[in-house]
Amino acid sequence: MFIGVDLGTSAVKLLAMSNEGEILKTVSVEYPISFPQSGWSEQNPEDWYKGTIEGIGKLLESVSDKTVDGIGVGGQMHGLVILDENDNVIRPAILWNDGRTTKETDYLNTVIGQDKLSEYTGNIAFAGFTAPKVLWVKENEPENFAKISKLMLPKDYIVYKLTGAYVSDYSDASGMLLLDVKNKCWSKEMLEICGISNISMPELHESFDVVGEVKPEVCTQLGITGTPKVVAGAGDNAAAAIGTGTVGAGRCNISLGTSGTIFISNDKFSVDDKNSLHSFAHADGGFHLMGCMLSAASCNKWWMDEILKDKDYAGNQAVITKLGENNVFFLPYLMGERSPHNDPLVRAGFLGMSMDTTREDMVLAVLEGVAFGLRDSLEVARSLGVEINISNICGGGAKSPLWRRIIANVMNISLEIQENDEGPALGGAILAAVGCGKFANVEAATSQLVKVKEVIKPEPELVAKYEEKYATFKKLYPTVKDLYKA
Repeated sequence: MFIGVDLGTSAVKLLAMSNEGEILKTVSVEYPISFPQSGWSEQNPEDWYKGTIEGIGKLLESVSDKTVDGIGVGGQMHGLVILDENDNVIRPAILWNDGRTTKETDYLNTVIGQDKLSEYTGNIAFAGFTAPKVLWVKENEPENFAKISKLMLPKDYIVYKLTGAYVSDYSDASGMLLLDVKNKCWSKEMLEICGISNISMPELHESFDVVGEVKPEVCTQLGITGTPKVVAGAGDNAAAAIGTGTVGAGRCNISLGTSGTIFISNDKFSVDDKNSLHSFAHADGGFHLMGCMLSAASCNKWWMDEILKDKDYAGNQAVITKLGENNVFFLPYLMGERSPHNDPLVRAGFLGMSMDTTREDMVLAVLEGVAFGLRDSLEVARSLGVEINISNICGGGAKSPLWRRIIANVMNISLEIQENDEGPALGGAILAAVGCGKFANVEAATSQLVKVKEVIKPEPELVAKYEEKYATFKKLYPTVKDLYKA
């Protein structure tokens, strides 16, 4: 049995997978998120670990044979977790969707310079990345900065607590702006810029490398039989790509989670000329390009839960029939935006409403706005000569048949739906199986374990309508962006 862990923003999701790839059980444990100031986003790392331990306990409570061979953790990227010399968490983790680092991001991109950053890391600075957060702590909390003994990412904190191994993997470390992605090593220039010693950084591994074993006292606490091996794991998007079979050159995965991503795998390192897309290492041992929008399914959750006060997501979508004809547009920038605009100050908005605008138009505009935002990143990839005609799709938002149909037609690509929509948790379990020697490599594992159950194809008439709507959408951000700078 292999356990996969998906350390998300609102909850940790876990699954148990058999040697044959059967999903035996899934569980989810929620934990709080804190917004101390507008645009800030923090969590207590100890909540992640407690949730993970509780989740593993729930997975095993109804299983007679509690033998666990391996554990793989996928998790939210970019978060800053800092420990002192006694392994105490110094301050709450600053999360991927935290927007406080505008000043530090501007410093890195303008004073250090985007050309230098791209040379050092293969990427430029985005407000969500880890390096700007380190600089923020250095400037605003010098007493905390002085205490830093270990600097790690969220899922690496779980691995450390389970095994005592202070490690990270290349896919997750790629999003720190501290890794020389092309050469898969810490960038000495970036560590120097941030004032961090190489001694404070974790040891680097491929995602499927076994990095330790679960501590005996944890096994006893959970009633686990045997000593499970733990692999380095992966950032959530790379783990989701493994869980959907997006491995090897030229494969694509779209994730509709709290954030939204378009993930294009490759066996070679590549960078677009404006660094609009992230150039990261992949959990299969290769590389990938990724566009990430900060608010995706969270846009629909905000609209339904906070504005409409209506939890009937499916019911509100069932009455929508006229696709490609909506005159209302939604800019999906509730937390600012990353790819491809790199603008932490911009915010969301509706445009085009009139006296005959309906509730259905507004609901549809939110779904379409996210699809248009994802297409912005796809267009950057296409400008590099990348040809994408088919993609996997996963995440909570991908459970919506209407949203899947909209995305297929907005992007003019076919979408594959897997039998098991478990994303990063399944990816973590597969990485664990590879690390334990069940499969020769990641591609061999996914070819056997990941199965497609449905394909959604674009409809030519609807594609043409959405092409016109997207042409209008592309003009909106350039029109409003300067308003937010004031």
